[in-house]
Amino acid sequence: MLLQCRDLSVGYRGQPLFGALRMDVDSGEVLVTTGRNGSGKSTFLRCLAGQQQPLEGTVTLDGHPADDREPRFRRSVAALLDGGAWYPNLTAAEHLSFVQLVNAPMPGDWFTTADLAEALALDGFADTVPGQLSSGQRQRLAVAMVLARPSRLLLLDEPERHLDEAGRDSVDRLVTEYAGRGGAVVLVTHDATLAAGLGRRTLSLDRDAAEGPAVASGKRARRRSRAR
Repeated sequence: MLLQCRDLSVGYRGQPLFGALRMDVDSGEVLVTTGRNGSGKSTFLRCLAGQQQPLEGTVTLDGHPADDREPRFRRSVAALLDGGAWYPNLTAAEHLSFVQLVNAPMPGDWFTTADLAEALALDGFADTVPGQLSSGQRQRLAVAMVLARPSRLLLLDEPERHLDEAGRDSVDRLVTEYAGRGGAVVLVTHDATLAAGLGRRTLSLDRDAAEGPAVASGKRARRRSRAR
């Protein structure tokens, strides 16, 4: 099992948003996480990304603790949590090229900059710097940048925000393709189309304490070879 949570409780200042979560995600699977505002979805993703410590319990990737300070863990995880990080003097195309340059050598079967530019319709603003892009264009670029990095686990916090229907459809296809190449995905979304993708399991954080801990539901996808 690639990603595991055991008895996980997350929150702020000692106050849990949810607790006792047990969850597994394997290579080739997509887990869609839903919940009302304030249920802990984004905090959950930050714990999976090793950027925030849980109040209780553990998160492991391949049996190793989730810790963004560890190079091995950081190389395995790509996360879009708070929007993109921009270099003001680089164009959209240069942002993508820079991501792949710093992660060289790239696996031969990974997404190329041309793949991502075509999938997310970036060509129309490839030579534009981020400060001159619309919010939807910046979101397309942010999604492309997170997928330009080789990874085994992809964490996405509402990747559909600011996108029109065509953009949301592109994200849906790319998430499916990433999982099809053997990567594991944990996706927070309010978009019904993304949530209903073929073979996607769901995890709802909208459970009353009396109902017991949240658990992931849905059939597991057939296991595929791992992403690099």
